[in-house]
Amino acid sequence: MLAVIAAGEIGFWVLLGAGLIARYPLRMPRLGALLLLGTPLIDLVILVAGVLDLRRGATASFVHGLAAAYLGFSVAFGHSMIRWADQRFAHRFAGGPPPTKPPSGGWARARYEWREWAKGLLGWAIACGLLGLGILMVGDLDRTTELFAWIVRLTVAIVIWLVAFPLWMTVFPKPAQN
Repeated sequence: MLAVIAAGEIGFWVLLGAGLIARYPLRMPRLGALLLLGTPLIDLVILVAGVLDLRRGATASFVHGLAAAYLGFSVAFGHSMIRWADQRFAHRFAGGPPPTKPPSGGWARARYEWREWAKGLLGWAIACGLLGLGILMVGDLDRTTELFAWIVRLTVAIVIWLVAFPLWMTVFPKPAQN
């Protein structure tokens, strides 16, 4: 399962790089778009591999939980990661404008942090939903203890993120730099 996740992560970056290279240096925007649209297929492969492994009777491990977390956050942040890379490639290879940077401070930074945290909350919800479905699908609490542990880990992480960034930036905003 770990190899499937690693291959999925490598495959995501390979498809992203190939799509951007096709789009900009090779000037083949349709091929680039097709390659970029292929990135969600990697998530599907990881999901199917995890389901098949558990259906065959495997006891849920740390890696099964990692797969669910990877899928949740990949869905939540995948589009913005592609946009981030696309801005940099367009600037470097196609004379596009400089990439946008997050606001440095003030209320604009707080709004930015809330938006990023909302994406994280979506990733948390998807991951926890997948973990819950895995628990229900297996139906054996002894075999799914690690999936429960992942729900706890992800919940602690999303709460820490909430306090450390959006709440902190809202209550104690840094002065905006010009």
